[in-house]
Amino acid sequence: MTTRQISSQQLRQMLNDGSEIAVLDVREEGVYSRDGHLLMVSNAPLSVLELRVRTLVPRLATRIVVCDGGEGLTLRAAEKLAAGGYTDVAVLDGGTPAWKAAGFRLYTGVYVPSKAFGEYIQHEDAPPEVTAAELDEWMKSGKDMVVVDSRPLAEFSRNSIPGAYDCPSAELPYRMPEFVRSPDTAVIVNCGGRTRSIIGAQVLINAGFPNPVYALKDGTQGWKLAGFQLNHGRTEEVPQPTVHGKAWSLQAVARVARRFGIHRIDAAELARLSADTARTLYLLDVRNPEEFECGHLPGAVSAPGGQLVQATDTFLAVHPSVIVLTDNDGVRATMTAAWLVQMGHDEVYVHAADAQAASVRGTVIPELLHGAVLHADSVTPAELKTLLDTGPVQVVDFATSLQFREGHIPGSWHAVRSRLPDNLKKVPVAPLLVFTAAEEALARLAATEALKLVASPVKVLAGGTAAWRAAGFALETGDERMTGAADDLNYRALDRKDNVEQAMRDYLKWEVELLDAVATDPDFGFRRYTK
Repeated sequence: MTTRQISSQQLRQMLNDGSEIAVLDVREEGVYSRDGHLLMVSNAPLSVLELRVRTLVPRLATRIVVCDGGEGLTLRAAEKLAAGGYTDVAVLDGGTPAWKAAGFRLYTGVYVPSKAFGEYIQHEDAPPEVTAAELDEWMKSGKDMVVVDSRPLAEFSRNSIPGAYDCPSAELPYRMPEFVRSPDTAVIVNCGGRTRSIIGAQVLINAGFPNPVYALKDGTQGWKLAGFQLNHGRTEEVPQPTVHGKAWSLQAVARVARRFGIHRIDAAELARLSADTARTLYLLDVRNPEEFECGHLPGAVSAPGGQLVQATDTFLAVHPSVIVLTDNDGVRATMTAAWLVQMGHDEVYVHAADAQAASVRGTVIPELLHGAVLHADSVTPAELKTLLDTGPVQVVDFATSLQFREGHIPGSWHAVRSRLPDNLKKVPVAPLLVFTAAEEALARLAATEALKLVASPVKVLAGGTAAWRAAGFALETGDERMTGAADDLNYRALDRKDNVEQAMRDYLKWEVELLDAVATDPDFGFRRYTK
């Protein structure tokens, strides 16, 4: 097939012509972050493209422009997209080097629009901050206060401020009014760095929370750099509110809706928007994942509000688009919508779904790109254990390099699907290859391709590495037997093996400087609302 190529100048015009467009950078996340990318782009690595793109770009007629850094990934991605039913796919000629040569800016790091937005809110609204040293003094003096961590529980469990409770930022106006009984109790909001501390503190202030509220400057990284210890493995959460606790939140959300012009829609209007095939609709459930699994609207995607604001580009690839945020009572959806409209999204609506309508239970299995081939024989964990104990078999793991480092089947090799031909050359020849991954579908996609590259039969571990663990079989840790560089992932500073403190300083400096960087970009579109 012949793939249409467009110049950087043409893409610049397309980004501003008012019609829907999705720019997808198909490099692995670590390369995308390290080498620089466009501002209005979503990272959709070629390795997982078939698993992610139908959620990122729901409408097949959407204009898509695929880019990379000149590695030759774009044509492969464009062919997959076209074969999968997308009808308007082009490739950025010359990739990001050509974009830079044309005088346009590239950005390192991930979640750049969201991170810049956090700094924008700090600059414009200036929520009060407390430093790590000041917080330590408050703790020692017995000050009446509570520390709440605005990250998801999994991140909180990895590292947290001593004595903190977990409460993701979209949950703060929902849970805190009942949790904090005295209006004199100071509330300190932290995250790993800056963005969610700032957003978390300001969401309480916007809601009219009566207590003194502070953002912990530089989050857990600032705490660590100040010489203080972090806790690990904690799971204490701010509890869900009772009916009494929700009463304050419902009043607060009405004020926020008026200030930011947030519109509620009913089921009939949602149905009308869903039926409009000329526009992209994102139906995002902003409650926590456990609530989502207990019942959600058909077609909804789980997008916890705090993470939606923190990593908007991982949920919303199409610009402009119609966004409907849903929850059970409108509180978290409205608070999250207020951030999205300030970020520059024009059509954001709130829909409070009743229990009867939210009838779908369980997690949502992402829709695969049409034409994705998953044909491969399976082995069970027990069968694989027997094979490993008795015969020559080689296991290849397609998890992220960090997931692999933290736990993999003993003796397995790590590989990246987009680099499969090169990676497989480094795996010892064996009469049988068994592929595994955190997502079984990823291992199946890789196995289907590997059958064309190797003479040995290739099978897939049913249920992936999680099934192996659930069966009670041991995992080993470490990063031996890597088939390539561990640049598939953007590593957080605290997940690095060395130079951790310098990485933290570099990251915090990057966050602080980001607002000035994006302020001169033509795609910069944050909005100021009067108080």
